[in-house]
Amino acid sequence: MLTIRFTELDQLGLPSGALILDAGAGFGRHAFEFARRGHRVVALDYAADEVVGTKDTFAAMVEAGEIEDKNYVGVLRGDATRLPFADGAFDAVVTSEVLEHIPNDTGALAELTRVLRPGGVLAATVPSWLPEKFNWMLSDDYHAPAAVGGHVRIYSATELKAKMRAAGLRVTGTHHAHALHSPYWWLKCAVGVNDNDHPLVARYRKFLEWDIIKQPRSTRIAERLLAPALGKSIVFYAVKQ
Repeated sequence: MLTIRFTELDQLGLPSGALILDAGAGFGRHAFEFARRGHRVVALDYAADEVVGTKDTFAAMVEAGEIEDKNYVGVLRGDATRLPFADGAFDAVVTSEVLEHIPNDTGALAELTRVLRPGGVLAATVPSWLPEKFNWMLSDDYHAPAAVGGHVRIYSATELKAKMRAAGLRVTGTHHAHALHSPYWWLKCAVGVNDNDHPLVARYRKFLEWDIIKQPRSTRIAERLLAPALGKSIVFYAVKQ
């Protein structure tokens, strides 16, 4: 399930075969798609188990001929506030559902901007304000301390735009995504955020899995209509000045 629109990056001048940093790659969904599109990818995450899983998946993709060797540059464990890369090393940086976990988000944005070349593109996604507000109201466990992976803030679009501009980025556009996922998280927060076996949660999860695989026209229309108000994520696109 992709959150970023790759067409937006192309319109901002992302060159073919670009060097991409996926900072906070998780299990690698965006990193894999960049590699499939012929870009060269470095994936970084703080969680050791996700680093291992992403490495294994990249290796399997190379072996299966799904991507070329050159598209898989590396996967490493690291901290977004202290990136081990030179200034201006990357053509594009992506960070998806990461900044809301980091107490020093301004430090992370400064680092992400530092390693981006002048004119390079950054795409950042965070939870949208309204759906996230409901999650916080329904469950304290959802926004547990950062030490255990919880969310430490709720962003407004205005706040994150201001922080990105302060880091030296020019915000070019935003959009919301994943409206159909917001009710799933409201259910989880209402019944217990760690109760994955609750019948309502399990049933809705099956619906989302079906939707991701089948992508029927009816849910695509519903997503498009509902996303501006109920999208679980908001995506920001920016260019380094």
